[in-house]
Amino acid sequence: MRTVLPGLLVVIALLTLAGCDGEAEVTQPGTQLMASPTAVGTEPAEQTEVAQPGTQHVASPTVAETEQAEQAEVAQPETQPVASPTVAETEPAEQTEVAQSGMQRVTSPDVAEPDLAELVAGNSAFAFDLYQAVRANQGNLLYSPYSISLALAMTYTGAEGETKQQMADTLSFTLPDDRLHPAFNALDLDLARRGEDRQGEVGLRFQLNIANTIWGQEGYAFLPEFLDVLAQNYGAGLRLLDFVSAPEESRLAINDWVSDQTEGKIPDLMPQGLIDELTRLVLTNAIYFNAAWAFPFKPQDTEDGPFHLLDGGEVTVPMMKQGHEFGYAEGEGYQAVSLPYGVGGVSMVLLVPEAGQFEAFESSLNAERVDAIVKGLERWGVTLSMPKFDFESSFDLGEALATMGMPDAFSELADFSGMTGTRELLISAVVHKAFISVDEEGTEAAAATAAVGGLLSAPEGHAELTVDRPFVFLIRDYETGAVLFVGRVINPVA
Repeated sequence: MRTVLPGLLVVIALLTLAGCDGEAEVTQPGTQLMASPTAVGTEPAEQTEVAQPGTQHVASPTVAETEQAEQAEVAQPETQPVASPTVAETEPAEQTEVAQSGMQRVTSPDVAEPDLAELVAGNSAFAFDLYQAVRANQGNLLYSPYSISLALAMTYTGAEGETKQQMADTLSFTLPDDRLHPAFNALDLDLARRGEDRQGEVGLRFQLNIANTIWGQEGYAFLPEFLDVLAQNYGAGLRLLDFVSAPEESRLAINDWVSDQTEGKIPDLMPQGLIDELTRLVLTNAIYFNAAWAFPFKPQDTEDGPFHLLDGGEVTVPMMKQGHEFGYAEGEGYQAVSLPYGVGGVSMVLLVPEAGQFEAFESSLNAERVDAIVKGLERWGVTLSMPKFDFESSFDLGEALATMGMPDAFSELADFSGMTGTRELLISAVVHKAFISVDEEGTEAAAATAAVGGLLSAPEGHAELTVDRPFVFLIRDYETGAVLFVGRVINPVA
């Protein structure tokens, strides 16, 4: 008979409103650990409202890819430390009981630049390995490789033996533990500091929030070393729930936290039945991104136009239009353009294959090719036409991750003894949900900000790009190279 083991659930939600006047997309990855039933406390889970301490990221102007030339000095205030769990402490009614250790988040990690570069390179490799694993899914696609890596890094903290090696190989974690987790911390804090010196300026709408928290079973013993690593490097505190006696109330409490972190855009991340009496630990990570274009599209220039589908069909979509100087590249079978956000050194890169070449192009995508395309961007005058779009994307990543090389984590062979001292935990699911909305809008100040930026050099040339066919996009941080979101648009109105 097959042994029924406790489970670890990874849940990821993204919310992005890119270039919109509303909220942006938020990514919320979470990891849930499930264990076989043990004696636990019975405090009602509906008294477990989550107040997750998160790091709020507001970016400041760097050199925003090839489109933004003037540099602004970035203020780097200390980030508030967030404690991690061990000794239980009771919070007021309607809040969760919180287990916290004396360890605080390290706000100035001593991380060498090569380590940070190695982490980002590994995360990028995983980002596009995952794209190849999930691209067979039908229709539009969106995920946050950064969020997935971050959530699974928290899980990796407790992995041992072959389970740990498989996870490292699949996730492209090449640094030893004592350098990997501090590097994640440094990257997270670096993103957090982006632009805090301009946080109060009128009209600079750029917000990147990242929050982590852990949800554990009341009365269940987690190793202090595991909780301390999460506290010091991820700012994650342990919120206690009663999964055994009140799984549905626990699910609703976690969903409420996710909804709060995503400004209500992802209210039901964890479907009914995902948490049961075997659940022992849930790790959640939420990313909220909200930014205005550096060079907004004028709504009066938007008009309906055709968008050609992969099956030869055609739909009519609102096409935004403008002419400006952007980072631009073209190569055999594709064109690429980089659209900066108003501040923060973050941009959306559109990868647009030639008509009839989409499947061949996306099958060739890996971190090396994308990096070469981005490095090849040059300042060109571009007459751009692209569709407005918004969509949701939801799928279970468990099968993809197992196929990519970490099957043990999802089976009775799983070894997460670094969390509890026993081998009774496994990953039961990796659930991902995302929402994105892209339109013409930016705030008035974003338009003013765009007017402030000067050019370092004259444009190299002029190009026309009409995005009237399926394309791939990514949202990346220019300074670190971190890929925050990856997606594709097969049908803008689907």
